[in-house]
Amino acid sequence: MRDFLRGVRFFGQALLILLRSPKLLLTGVLPVVVTTALLAGGLIALVVWIGDLSALVTPFADDWSDVWRSATRIAAGVALIGAAAVLGMVSFSALTLAIGGFFYEAIAEKVEDDLGDAPSEAELPWWRLTWMGLRDGVLLALRSLMFTLPLFVAGFVPVVGQTVVPVLMALVSAWFLALELVAVSFYRRGMDLRQRRTLLAERRGLALGLGLPASLLCLVPGLALVVFPIAFVGGVLVAREVLGAAGVPAATSGRQHAA
Repeated sequence: MRDFLRGVRFFGQALLILLRSPKLLLTGVLPVVVTTALLAGGLIALVVWIGDLSALVTPFADDWSDVWRSATRIAAGVALIGAAAVLGMVSFSALTLAIGGFFYEAIAEKVEDDLGDAPSEAELPWWRLTWMGLRDGVLLALRSLMFTLPLFVAGFVPVVGQTVVPVLMALVSAWFLALELVAVSFYRRGMDLRQRRTLLAERRGLALGLGLPASLLCLVPGLALVVFPIAFVGGVLVAREVLGAAGVPAATSGRQHAA
């Protein structure tokens, strides 16, 4: 519980950091705007074409009676929109960090420089770091779907779907979001996804303390625009805490860590 509360405090500390530097906040907001527009556009297009898509995935119902064919295709349409919504939620952070890789790298550098004991400059160009983030983000999104899709289906189970499932969904979302939020700080030290998962798992309460309020607040329409940059800076603070506790020297170059 102490680690969890510490993670929540890091979220609050990140808010104060960005309030003192509105330029950093604006820098972090821009990629969120782009990601939101892309996902919203994709969802709108899906809704517009949902009739044709439902028919495409249910060719076996072509010869059924009108009632059963319509019921089957409505159910298919609901399932497609639900699956797209879940996919959008689990891929939001990865897509945002990929689109704004250059911006978030600059934010992490500025925050760590201000805090002191920052890592040496990464020996990879920013586009390479962006590609690594996108690759790892896809892997995390796929892993997240292994949990979120069954939970989404379980949400239709009476009682359990309205009590236990939302709690589990929130914890799963918080964990994977935290893994995304600390990514840039680990990349700046030459550390990969496996190392990130291993070290963060040792401080799971800390990760959930950051990821849970961030993921819940991002569900509020429009709030993600400012919550995500705050959560990202919180991820920088969490990463420094985790790496420091693990004895990773902050000022050592990425190549030395990767060795």
